[in-house]
Amino acid sequence: MWPRSARPAPRTTCSERAFHETLEITQGWTLWLETGFYVFTSIQPDTTWEWVGSHIRPRVRAPESWELPVGLSLSAEIGYQRRAFSPDTWTVELRPIIDKQWSRWYVAINPTFERAIDGESVGRGFEFSPAAKVSYGVTPKVAVGLEYYGALGPITHLNRGRDQQHQIFPVIDLDLGPRWEFNAGIGFGLTPSTDRLIIKMILGYRFEWAGGRK
Repeated sequence: MWPRSARPAPRTTCSERAFHETLEITQGWTLWLETGFYVFTSIQPDTTWEWVGSHIRPRVRAPESWELPVGLSLSAEIGYQRRAFSPDTWTVELRPIIDKQWSRWYVAINPTFERAIDGESVGRGFEFSPAAKVSYGVTPKVAVGLEYYGALGPITHLNRGRDQQHQIFPVIDLDLGPRWEFNAGIGFGLTPSTDRLIIKMILGYRFEWAGGRK
C-alpha cells in the first residue's frame, strides 16, 4: 500500500516529528476480488500512541485470462478518522490502478479521486490526488525507483500551485521471498503546502487463511 497524501487543509495535530503506523489486513475472496481493512495510529511528539481511524477497501481487478496489455483494477475506500487528526471525519476514495511490467521495468499510475462525506471539505466535491511509480530491478532481488504522490484540489477548480501538494519518494523494493513485501523510501515535498521530509517503510507478510486466495 502506498502512503496517502493529506489534503492542503488545517490540522489540529502536529505532523512534524510525528510517527504514523498503519495496520492493513487484506483477504482475497476470488481471483478478481479482495477486501482490505486498515487501522491508523499516530504517535505525536508530545503524546502517547493514539488511534486515528479505520478504513475498509474492496478492490476488483481484471482477470489475467482477459490477457489485457496492462493490469487494471479499481478500489473503493471508505472510512473514518478522528476530528483531532483531520477536518473531515468520513471520506471516500476511488482509486483506479493501471500498471505494467516490462522485463526489469515496472510502471503504475493511480488517477485517484477523493471526497469528504462529513466534515469541512464536503463542499469541495471530488478532489484529484494522483500517484505514480516507476522502478527498475537492478538484481533479481532488488529494485529501485521513484514514487510520486499529489493532492491537487477539487477536480472542477484545482488549487493554486503553491497550495497543491507534490511529493517525490526515491524508494527501494526488496524481494525477501514469495510471502514477503518490503518497500522503503524518503519523500521530499515540492511545494510550501507539502511536508518537507517523510520517511516511510512497508513490511508485509502473506498468510493463507481458510478460504483465502494466494
